[in-house]
Amino acid sequence: MTQPPQPPNDPPQGGFGAPQDPPPGGFGAPQDPPPGGFGTPTPPPADPFGKQPATPPAGGFGAPTPPPADAQPPAGAPQQQPAPGYGYPQGPQPGYGYPQNQPPQPGYGYPQAPVPGQPQQGYGFPQGMPPGQPPLQGYGYQTTPMQQPPQPPQNNGGKKLSTQMQIIVAASVAVVLIVAGGIWYSSSGDDDKKDQASSSSGATEGKGGENKGGAAPDGAGTEKAPADPKSKVAFQVPLPKVTDVTKVEGSWLTDKAYVKTGLNEIVAYDPAKGTKLWSIPLAGQVCAASRHMSKDFKTAIAFEQSKPSKATKYPPCNQIGAIDLKTGKLMWSKSVTAATSGDAAVRFAEVTLSGTTVAAGGSEGGAAFDLNTGAERWKPKTSTDGCYDMGYGGGEALAVVRKCGTYDDPQLVIQALNPTTGAPLSSYKMPPGVDYASIVSTKPLVVAADVGDTAGDGSGVSDFFSIDASTGKLLTRIAADGEKYAARCASTEVESCSQLAVGNNRIYVPTEDHEGSGEYGDTNEIVSFDLTTGKPTSDRADAGDRYTMFPIRMDGGDIIAYRFPPYDKGGQVVSIDGATFKQTVLMENPSDESIRDAETSFTPDYSEFRYSDGHLYLSSTMVSKPNGSLDASRRLVVSFSRP
Repeated sequence: MTQPPQPPNDPPQGGFGAPQDPPPGGFGAPQDPPPGGFGTPTPPPADPFGKQPATPPAGGFGAPTPPPADAQPPAGAPQQQPAPGYGYPQGPQPGYGYPQNQPPQPGYGYPQAPVPGQPQQGYGFPQGMPPGQPPLQGYGYQTTPMQQPPQPPQNNGGKKLSTQMQIIVAASVAVVLIVAGGIWYSSSGDDDKKDQASSSSGATEGKGGENKGGAAPDGAGTEKAPADPKSKVAFQVPLPKVTDVTKVEGSWLTDKAYVKTGLNEIVAYDPAKGTKLWSIPLAGQVCAASRHMSKDFKTAIAFEQSKPSKATKYPPCNQIGAIDLKTGKLMWSKSVTAATSGDAAVRFAEVTLSGTTVAAGGSEGGAAFDLNTGAERWKPKTSTDGCYDMGYGGGEALAVVRKCGTYDDPQLVIQALNPTTGAPLSSYKMPPGVDYASIVSTKPLVVAADVGDTAGDGSGVSDFFSIDASTGKLLTRIAADGEKYAARCASTEVESCSQLAVGNNRIYVPTEDHEGSGEYGDTNEIVSFDLTTGKPTSDRADAGDRYTMFPIRMDGGDIIAYRFPPYDKGGQVVSIDGATFKQTVLMENPSDESIRDAETSFTPDYSEFRYSDGHLYLSSTMVSKPNGSLDASRRLVVSFSRP
């Protein structure tokens, strides 16, 4: 995980993290090409969304205009650092899938300057093959010439072989020919299969891992391969109008609706049409939302006590509430006080759900409530050593990151809790040098931390800790080298990790982007570690040339992953078999420029990705005041649907 660019000391005008106008030509486009270069950008077609002008202003939203097929990238042409994808709250940062190494590189998947001494070729030409030279057998797979069978000895000095010797020599030649022919046939058959896989559904397929056979430990998933994976835009939701940076965290899928946080409200949308099904008005803006739902589609949120005003520009986040996502009702809301806060209501930073227990935490204290009634179940006990609950991880179980000690010498403790009583079931002390920790999973119990700030890339992850929740014993510690792996956790938030998944007693993480086998563009893989031994497994799913991918969630024992596209393709959703690691394309989005631009504006660090049963929802988690012409194209939600 390479170090991302650092934001300037002062946030740009228009609110913290508001995107800035990129240089003309779009993100990552080569600047001032020499004569004979790419030329002027081609105006995009009319916006399929129906709301954008046919020809946007220079520097319009999205990826660079593809060069003509016969164009050559100008050798040694200076490149411009790509502008950040929309949704970044911390100034200019590269979008997911964009090259990370310095010096600055052009937009992800965009042609790079040719390597001196290598033959140059037009777009669409086989990678690595000089013009005019046909590809070798099984294009892309260079094979060594077949070994020639031994030749029978030539007559020497007029002597003839005996009849017995002739029979032996003939038999040897036949055996060699049969074996060599069998090897050629097997290799040729494999290449044919690879070619068929790469051309299926018109998509660039990633490669699977070792075919281990059998079923994944957590069972088969429910997402099935479609007859046609190609999707279309189902609906879009415009950004709410705000005057300052505003959180819009929270999105959920029920059997009937897609539900998303808006401005001072929660809104449900019809999955196919995008029409509003219901809306829940709130006293203030949502400031935290649970990732989890109950089986009957109920969840929890934290929100501000009022809307901003001249007297109170930033209202406190001190309200906890429960929402019925099927009926669109705010079942209850309340605030609590803590022993250390006097009569003032506790400010919450996080909220989660485990079973029927809502648990909220923050630096001022925490509390737990009954999901259905709002009755207070427990509060964390205060102690003389300054311990407090930083936050909770929910889901199948409940765990807490508890901080003790002093500011200069903190001690973090991970505890598995009884959700009903709050009583600790086990405790594990994190090693020295850990100021923050994030709960990746509660069953099994997996924690991420940046030990001694050694990650060095702002990811919040240098190690994963697999803990026995019943005893508090450390099962294994997995070093997640920041130069190799790309999972991310917001260090100050306990339940914030993204781009990873836990299942089959393994943790699945993406590798960092690296150069692919093609001439242009980076790629990466999804790999895994055993949560008992800590050792890497043989699992490996390749994103494919010019794509990068990361896990969205588990589906039984399968992994649902999103493949971030290159500049001329739409994104994809794939299912990775947990046993064989074979990939199945579940959805392939349109490659139309304006649609692709909208899709790639959602980056995994600052967006929510939700997929289920042929529907993909991409949504922002933070919005800001519009700043510049590009903001006209920004959206709160873009939804894709498959037939």
